[in-house]
Amino acid sequence: MLQPNRWILPHSIHSTHKRTPQQTLSNDAEAKPTKKNYPMNKRFTRVIVLWCLILLTLWVGYDYVYLALSRYTAEPHPVTPRAPLTETEQTTTEIFERTSPSVAFIMTERREGGFFPFAPGPTQVGTGSGFVWDKAGHIVTNHHVVEGAQRMGVRFGSEELLEAKILGSAPDYDLAVLRILRPQRTFSPIPIGSSENLQVGQLAYAIGNPFGLSRTLTKGIISALDRRLPTASGREIRGVIQTDAAINPGNSGGPLLDSAGRLIGVTTAIISGTGSFAGVGFAVPIDIVNRVVPQLIKEGRVPRPGIGIAALPEEAAARLEIQGVIVAEVIAGSPADKAGLKGMNLSTGELGDIITHVNNRRVRSVPELAAALTEIGIGNKAELTLLREGKTRRVEVAIVDISG
Repeated sequence: MLQPNRWILPHSIHSTHKRTPQQTLSNDAEAKPTKKNYPMNKRFTRVIVLWCLILLTLWVGYDYVYLALSRYTAEPHPVTPRAPLTETEQTTTEIFERTSPSVAFIMTERREGGFFPFAPGPTQVGTGSGFVWDKAGHIVTNHHVVEGAQRMGVRFGSEELLEAKILGSAPDYDLAVLRILRPQRTFSPIPIGSSENLQVGQLAYAIGNPFGLSRTLTKGIISALDRRLPTASGREIRGVIQTDAAINPGNSGGPLLDSAGRLIGVTTAIISGTGSFAGVGFAVPIDIVNRVVPQLIKEGRVPRPGIGIAALPEEAAARLEIQGVIVAEVIAGSPADKAGLKGMNLSTGELGDIITHVNNRRVRSVPELAAALTEIGIGNKAELTLLREGKTRRVEVAIVDISG
């Protein structure tokens, strides 16, 4: 790059030396062209001008030819016929065509309390997914999708939003059933499969409304089986399906399908450091769904097996380095009370009973205790192994419904 001090004027203008008339004359005479070199300079100038004209003509001509050829060749390319869809592609498209009309977009409204008692708080709008369960039009979704909602609506594809209400909910299984108040269509339920004979590696398809994008299909495999998923109620869902089919916010409550288009699970959760899908998604297995949903439709709730105790949180038990369920309180008149279980002394902090086994099955946490009681069933009795003041004792206790 040229620097400013490189732009200099002719030295003679800035010279402090005064030339004599003779010096000036001789210098001026030297600057004049002679008769011999003047015609040569003129011919040189003509050659330069001629070459400039030739280059200009070529440049203009090239643009003209290029534009003319472009206009002549600027036509759509012919379409290359494609080969028939592969068997895998056909399966995927058929699953979507058959199932997507039964997948619902769910919108909820929750109003928070205002700063002043008489002023309404801001309204929170949430979205999720669901699907048609039966021809009566019951919609299955996740409990956490509709929890706390004052209003909710269901939409299929581009149809209008239909007002709905919660018919029943089961926080222990993160499942809920909605009923459309004024149905204006016929309903086609998704065929029910089984989660008992699923295999790791088989294909899995998820349809839902991630980020509000309705009827989005994603495909993956079953990555693992028999996972445990904690719920907001403090219990665990067992036998959970893990999949790498993309599940994102808004997918919750949508169907997970096998390659036959059968329902094998309800997408419910992901593990991610960002809140978006990271390859690890979970679905409630259909065998649990198929047991819970009919109870929600009929009773509005699912019976919850229990014995009438309140347990110390697992974090507290871990700090005490105790492997078992610490009985914090025994509800008066409950089966646990009748069996003689002892809770903590809240004033002194003295520990009560610690449940270590149910029917000789080791239990280390509240979810494990709940799972053991669920397997035995309401109306039956269980033998508890207790640790009290360093001594082991066994008691028999009845299992009752504590959902009310």
